[in-house]
Amino acid sequence: MMIVTTGIQPAEAELQRATGIAEQQGIPIVPRGRTSIPNLFSKYNADAVLIVTQGKARLFREDQPVLEYHPSMGYVRAKRLLRGEPDPMIDAARAEAGDAVLDCTAGLGTDSLVFAVQVGPTGLVRCLEASAELSVLLREGLASYEVEKPSVVEAMRRVEVVNTDHLHYLKSLPDNSFDVVYFDPMFRKPVYDSSAISPLRAFADDRALSEESIREAVRVARKTVVLKEKKGSGEMERLGFTSDGRVHAKITYGVITVD
Repeated sequence: MMIVTTGIQPAEAELQRATGIAEQQGIPIVPRGRTSIPNLFSKYNADAVLIVTQGKARLFREDQPVLEYHPSMGYVRAKRLLRGEPDPMIDAARAEAGDAVLDCTAGLGTDSLVFAVQVGPTGLVRCLEASAELSVLLREGLASYEVEKPSVVEAMRRVEVVNTDHLHYLKSLPDNSFDVVYFDPMFRKPVYDSSAISPLRAFADDRALSEESIREAVRVARKTVVLKEKKGSGEMERLGFTSDGRVHAKITYGVITVD
């Protein structure tokens, strides 16, 4: 069970945010009092604790690093796009203004943010996250996090988050319903240690992508299906993708062209 609470001496705004999250997500909100974070787990028999403080939300699991929403490299890449610079993921997907993008492996929404900047206010970015706890943190982060670039903030607010298994969701969709379908399962086997990614692994679905998921993605996509993977992993070949061919990159983007 996941619970929501606040800091030890919350301001009224924090209480309102925590209450809003609990009501929207259908999860219990509990009084913090002076209870320590470790004792919250035993006191309320909780598996995960979301603590809302001024300007941020942090997700805890027992004996795991704290996870906090941050756009990380997504913000850097978004600013590059706004300056007219290329992005390998966007190039591989051939994403354009007004496109509808389905990100099947949301994580902390880094790639969804970049897609949202690219497709703009006339487009659609919907990201799927199998972890209920992670989807709550991501939804709250995208709704409240502030950066200096107003256009990036607006892009964050437009990203839709759905807590669901991607194969189940893909099967529910009609043919040709999104321009781009995107997968990034690469954090299962990290290229390097990352303070932003490492805490995510406790919540992540570590199953390999199935061939059935790719077949469904091809059915749903109007333009491209894109896979981000570690170079040399063998996943591109196993799942039928053509690599983007970047010779010196540690990660590659594989593409199945539909149109």
